[in-house]
Amino acid sequence: MPAEGTDGTGGTDGRGDVLQVDTVDYHTAGEPFRIVVGGVPAVPGDSVAERRAIAIGAGGTATAPRPGPLEHVRRLLSREPRGHAGMYGAFLVPPDDDGADLGVLFWHKDGYSTACGHGTIALGAWAVDAGVIAAPEYGVARVRIDVPSGRVTALVHRAGGRTTGVTFRNVPSWVSELKLPVETSRGTVEVAVAHSGACYVSLPAASVGLSVTLGQLPELTAIGREIRAALADSPAVRHPVDPRLSGVYGVVLYDELPAEDGGVNQRNVTVFADGQIDRSPCGSGTSARLAVLAAEGRLAPGQELRHESIVGTVFGGRVLAGGDPWGDGVVTEVTGTAHRTGEHRFLLDPRDELGTGFLL
Repeated sequence: MPAEGTDGTGGTDGRGDVLQVDTVDYHTAGEPFRIVVGGVPAVPGDSVAERRAIAIGAGGTATAPRPGPLEHVRRLLSREPRGHAGMYGAFLVPPDDDGADLGVLFWHKDGYSTACGHGTIALGAWAVDAGVIAAPEYGVARVRIDVPSGRVTALVHRAGGRTTGVTFRNVPSWVSELKLPVETSRGTVEVAVAHSGACYVSLPAASVGLSVTLGQLPELTAIGREIRAALADSPAVRHPVDPRLSGVYGVVLYDELPAEDGGVNQRNVTVFADGQIDRSPCGSGTSARLAVLAAEGRLAPGQELRHESIVGTVFGGRVLAGGDPWGDGVVTEVTGTAHRTGEHRFLLDPRDELGTGFLL
């Protein structure tokens, strides 16, 4: 019998032969990113956002999808024994138009996300490393990427023919609440709510009696899931234009650290989806924090947010001058590094009783 949590079908392509999926794996500041480069069917649709809806499956949701055309591959790559509960990745799809270089559908163990900053950084590095985008020996290569929440840009920094870092320029970010009261098992807390391609809630870890340390990770995860559930129906987490961007995606708990040069220095852990932990400082979550800090008057355009993850890796973030030309938000940039960790050919034999795998 298949293990609990498998689909029991063997995950084949319908012909009864072995399924083969090729990937290139990166990590961005410690967070994995698995780019699928071969072995998947095309997803129909006129836009990346529409393709995401089709990938989720008609009548499904982002966290409870009905099987779409790529669902067996998502499960195969994000579950053990080929993946793990912290895995993140992407399917490459056509961009919305000729103004972008590629399109992408982001996925994780629970479904499909609308945005992913650490993934955008990895995609920029991959596009240059793989020769998809021509890059100078010294200077910056620009990779324009259509994601479900809009068009983002990866600025790939080069020196001596090598990629030295990537700056992720996000869709505009804006704040819907700065001090929203939330009842929790640890008392009433005030949280900020910001939209940055996905909706993030943030709060000081100290406000729930915790600090951002590995030893307290179970408690941080639990309170993150609790806050996410508590705000599921809050008007503050609804997107005013596109309901597909509504709902809390991640909860950012942070500690204040000593700052230098007039900027802000924080350590955070982001709890997203159904209790998944971002090992990086969270790219889109960093954009959300930048929007909140700007709204609080703590961070002026050009000033740096040093954003540290729970494993000690760092993103640098800043708000650009001029704000959002289409509204009341801000345009943000987040800089980090991505490194290739492997190239893989995953196989699934239809006789494998574990099928597309399991989650623990």
